[in-house]
Amino acid sequence: MKEFLEHGLNQNRRKFLSKMSLGLGGLALGSLMIPGLFESTTEDELFSNVLPHFAPKAKRVIYLFQNGAPSQLDLFDYKPMLQKMHGQDLPASIRMGQRLTGMTSNQAKFPLAGTKYNFAQYGNNGVWISEILPHLAEISNDLCFIRSIYTEAINHDPALTFFQTGAQVGNRPSMGSWISYGLGSENKNLPAFCVLLSKGKGNGQGVYSKLWSNGFLDSIHQGVQFSSGEEPVKYLTDPEFINREDKRAMLDEISALNDEAYKKIGDPEIVTKIQQYELAYRMQMAVPEITSLQNEPESIVKMYGPECLIPGTYAANCLLARKLSENGVRFVQLYHQGWDTHGNLPKEIEGQCKDVDQSSAALVKDLKQRGLLDETLVIWGGEFGRTNYCQGKLTKDNYGRDHHPRCFTLWMAGGGVKPGVFGETDEFGYNITKLPVHVHDFHATVMHLMGIDHEKFTFKHQGRRYRLTDVAGNVVRDIIS
Repeated sequence: MKEFLEHGLNQNRRKFLSKMSLGLGGLALGSLMIPGLFESTTEDELFSNVLPHFAPKAKRVIYLFQNGAPSQLDLFDYKPMLQKMHGQDLPASIRMGQRLTGMTSNQAKFPLAGTKYNFAQYGNNGVWISEILPHLAEISNDLCFIRSIYTEAINHDPALTFFQTGAQVGNRPSMGSWISYGLGSENKNLPAFCVLLSKGKGNGQGVYSKLWSNGFLDSIHQGVQFSSGEEPVKYLTDPEFINREDKRAMLDEISALNDEAYKKIGDPEIVTKIQQYELAYRMQMAVPEITSLQNEPESIVKMYGPECLIPGTYAANCLLARKLSENGVRFVQLYHQGWDTHGNLPKEIEGQCKDVDQSSAALVKDLKQRGLLDETLVIWGGEFGRTNYCQGKLTKDNYGRDHHPRCFTLWMAGGGVKPGVFGETDEFGYNITKLPVHVHDFHATVMHLMGIDHEKFTFKHQGRRYRLTDVAGNVVRDIIS
C-alpha cells in the first residue's frame, strides 16, 4: 500500500486492479447495475473535438469588454417614451416584480430617467447612436447591434464571470481558453490568448485572473496578461548575466529532465510546463517588437488618438490588440474598467466614452483597411445593462442607473456578422419584445463564427463532459452573413 501511495500515478491498469481487493468485483457489479457500461463506443459517436468542425467565418477574436456595464439607454437604445415620462414612476405593469439589487430594492419610487444626450440615426440601417459616440457613428455601417442580450446575473462578479466563462461561479475555463484549447495560436512565438487591462476615470469594478483562467484545461491555455510597465509580460526578461545560448542550453536540460519525469509519472501538466518554457523563450524575441508602439506611422496615431502612445491606456491597448491579432493571436481580451454608473452618470459616462469611442472605431477601421476585418471578430459590451429608472435622487442634470440584466446592448463587427440591428426592447427599454439573446446564445454564436459546434466542443473533467455553453445555447443565425 505504501508503494501504491508513493507511486500512485505510475500505475497501469493491471497493477491498479491487483492492489484493489474489490477491483474486479466492483467492475462486475457495475456491469450488472448499468448494462452497457463497458461497451465499446467510438469517440465520433459521443463527441468530436476535431476542430474546426466546419469552415470558419472568423479566425480571431478581439473582445473589448466594458467592465461595470455601460448604459445602453444613454448610448445605443433610444427611447422617446423615457424623455416624455422623465421623472414619472415606472409602471408596475412594466417592472412585473423584477428582481432588484439591494441598492434600489428599498426605494419607494422608481422615477424614469430620460437620457441627457441627443440621439441621431446613422448608416444604411438607420441605427440610433448617442452624440457622445461620434466616432462609432461614423462606422455604423460596419456594426451589428444586438439590443436584446440578457442574463440572469444581477451583480457584477457573477455577471462578469458568466460572460467570460459560461458559468457564474469560478474555476471554469474562459472563452479565450476554450478557443486556445480548440484552435491554438497561428504564431508559435506568441500565446493563443492574451489579456490587456485599462482603467477609466469612472467608478470601477475589479477584474481578476479567474476571468482568464484555464480552469480544468491545461495551463498552457491560460490567458497571458500584458502590463503597461517596462516589461509587458512579467518575468519574461532574463537577468543580464544570462545570454541567449546559455538560456537555450538550460532549457534543453530542463526539458530532458521533465521528459523523463513524464515517462515515469504520466502527468500531462509536465508536458504543459515544457511547452510554457519553450513559448516563453520564443516570446522573448517576439513580444518586445510587437508591444513597441513608438514606430507606428503618424496616420495610425491620428486614427487611434494621441493616448495610443501611452502604454496601459485603452487606446494603446486597442492598437496593441490589432498588432497581436495581426500576428496570429487567436483571442485578445481587453478589459476597460469604470462603467459602474450608479450615480453622477453624465460626468462618468462622458469620460468613459472619451476613453473608448475614438480608439474602438479606429480598431475596426484599421482592421478593415488592412483586409483583416472579415476574418477578425470584434466584440464590444459589458456584463449587463442599466435601469431606465434613477437610482437615488433624480435632478434635471444628474441621475444614476442601477444594474439591469433583463435587456442590454452589445455590438459586433467583422468576422462574419451582418451589420444592422438585431432584437428589440419595449418603449421603456425595460423588457425584450423581440428576438432575445441569452449569454449562452452569444457564446454559441461566437464559437460558430470560429468554426466550432458548441455542442460537440467538450472537455471531460471529473466524470462529466463540460462545454462553454453548459447544456444550453442556440446559434443566432440571423446575424451571420
